[in-house]
Amino acid sequence: MLPDVQGMPDQRGVALDDVGIEGLRYPLLVADAQGAKRETVATVDMAVSLDANVKGAHLSRFVEVLHAWRDQLAPDSALRLVEDLRTRMGSGSARVHLAFAYFLERQAPVTGARSFSEYQCALTASVSTGDPVLTLGVRVPVTSVCPCSKAISDRGAHNQRGYVTIEAHPAAIGEIWFDDLIAIAEASASSPVYALLKRPDERHVTMAGYDNPVFVEDMTRQVALALRDDPRVAQFRVRVVNDESIHNHAAYAQLGWNDGAIGGAP
Repeated sequence: MLPDVQGMPDQRGVALDDVGIEGLRYPLLVADAQGAKRETVATVDMAVSLDANVKGAHLSRFVEVLHAWRDQLAPDSALRLVEDLRTRMGSGSARVHLAFAYFLERQAPVTGARSFSEYQCALTASVSTGDPVLTLGVRVPVTSVCPCSKAISDRGAHNQRGYVTIEAHPAAIGEIWFDDLIAIAEASASSPVYALLKRPDERHVTMAGYDNPVFVEDMTRQVALALRDDPRVAQFRVRVVNDESIHNHAAYAQLGWNDGAIGGAP
């Protein structure tokens, strides 16, 4: 038998909040709201608490657990993954953070041409002696037309690429997923961003955006109202950033909410 040095007792009496691995790149299958599974590669952080009398964590078990759950990532299975990790490590708490590209098939608004759009998403699941906690995060590219530019210009209005970032805690596991947050973010903007547009689609997107100008403040408020009024969401934070097209700076707005008035920090 090889000696298990990590499993030996420690005499210093210091418990550790987190011990784990971070920055691991690993292939996953992530469920979408349509019942399909999307292939992706995640950057993974995994951690457990360590009792004062335990010398070290068995790091190989982190990857073993991740590998066992790699092809079934969904809201309920994410919590089972982290509970499996906590149990196998014999720890009081465990946490898993996964960040990955999430692809959804989109149709162009006029021609119906299909292509995949990429969204940066993240999932954090944690368990301890209390209730499990799940956090969903999305970063959604959008287009916005400046209302001020439209109001003061004889012709046209400047527009820019922006990003709507949402972090949300579901009220109940499995009721809301990345697709829902992406839809809320895109609805707040002048227009979604598409990977593929034919000429009729580009015409439609340009004019639709011009008819719906929004500031970063507008988008932030629209997302906040949609999330606040959604019973599936218990807590959220939203941040909108525009990479300004006629300035050498970015513009942003943000807020958080937690079972109270808009503007309260979660």
